[in-house]
Amino acid sequence: MLKKVLLLSVAVLLGAQVGLAMASNPDTGPGCGLGKLAWGEYKGQKEIAPQVLQATTNGTFGSQTFGISFGTSGCTNDGKIMSEQKTTMFASLNFEALTAEMAQGQGEHLASLASLMGVPTEQHPAFFAMTQERYTSLVQAGEASPVALVKSLNDVIAGHPVLAQASGH
Repeated sequence: MLKKVLLLSVAVLLGAQVGLAMASNPDTGPGCGLGKLAWGEYKGQKEIAPQVLQATTNGTFGSQTFGISFGTSGCTNDGKIMSEQKTTMFASLNFEALTAEMAQGQGEHLASLASLMGVPTEQHPAFFAMTQERYTSLVQAGEASPVALVKSLNDVIAGHPVLAQASGH
């Protein structure tokens, strides 16, 4: 018991130092998870005690990681990191087929890539035409890579009047 109190005291002291260094931070604690649900109504969310209790509860039960992954316990995510990784992985695994279909302006791989990039099905023909029209600049001989292709496509979509609105870029 004495060991737990000592550890909690050390955590509080370290938390106080970090809290002083970050006094202008508007964060109200560990964000989400079982700890946030259990201690979220506690007054003084910027105080050390409720934040330590939230973090300890989350760490003890591993609920924050689970909550972030599955959107439970008050946690949410927009999936952008995973979405970008899925797109790049798909482009890596299907790079040759994608570049060939881009040159043709159609194909199953290209349709799948468009969907992964958030282009609605009704806008696929515009996406196909854009990739065919800009094929040379998107797939430069000797410099082409799946990562560079996805980045270039994101940049082109963001600047395209129809695709930017349709895909949320």
